[in-house]
Amino acid sequence: MWLAIDTATDRASVALGLPGGTGVERTVAGARRHAAELLPAIRGALEAEGARLEQIEGVLLSDGPGSFTGLRVGASVAKALVQTHGVGLWTAPSLMVCAAGLDQEGRLVLAVADALRGELFAAAYRVWTGAVETVVPASVYPPERLRVLVPNPDLITGPAAGELGGVSAFPSARALLGLMGKSGGARRLPDPVSWSPEYGRPAEAQAKWERIHGRPLSHSAGRTG
Repeated sequence: MWLAIDTATDRASVALGLPGGTGVERTVAGARRHAAELLPAIRGALEAEGARLEQIEGVLLSDGPGSFTGLRVGASVAKALVQTHGVGLWTAPSLMVCAAGLDQEGRLVLAVADALRGELFAAAYRVWTGAVETVVPASVYPPERLRVLVPNPDLITGPAAGELGGVSAFPSARALLGLMGKSGGARRLPDPVSWSPEYGRPAEAQAKWERIHGRPLSHSAGRTG
């Protein structure tokens, strides 16, 4: 039995099941509710399956890019679980989780989320039964750049898909379960304690500080790369 957690967007979810299986899923809507309701959602999933945390074989986590606060909540809970119960932690990009939630064998899927400031978090994937190919890696892109990099995707998904004419959808913990065991899918972290999520860009408060002061804010947890 594996526990999957996604807190990358305003809609968090947890799922309990076997890799590649459907599993039981619980959702939490509203970014400000993640911290208070994530653990109750996990307890609810365990109760629905008649399982205990001691039976969990591993934890999977969507690791961004996405909501700074949401990702930190998910990472904190996941780290506590793997340290307490002595199991491994696997992660996958939240945009890959969006793409994996579609039943579109081998089709080119562009996944996008709002990065603020007129830009998008985006990545493109092809997902098969046993593998995932990352065609365009997850990063921050202006919409016009995406139209050059991925001019003719078969599908557009993700929380901000509507901005590009696609259908908006959120990553889900159930889809994350499906990435376990796929080549190019979820990966095991060698050192979960020192790991941090892929926030995608600095938090808005950090960006404001840097604009005012004209220099980078050093040693920031929100900075990547």
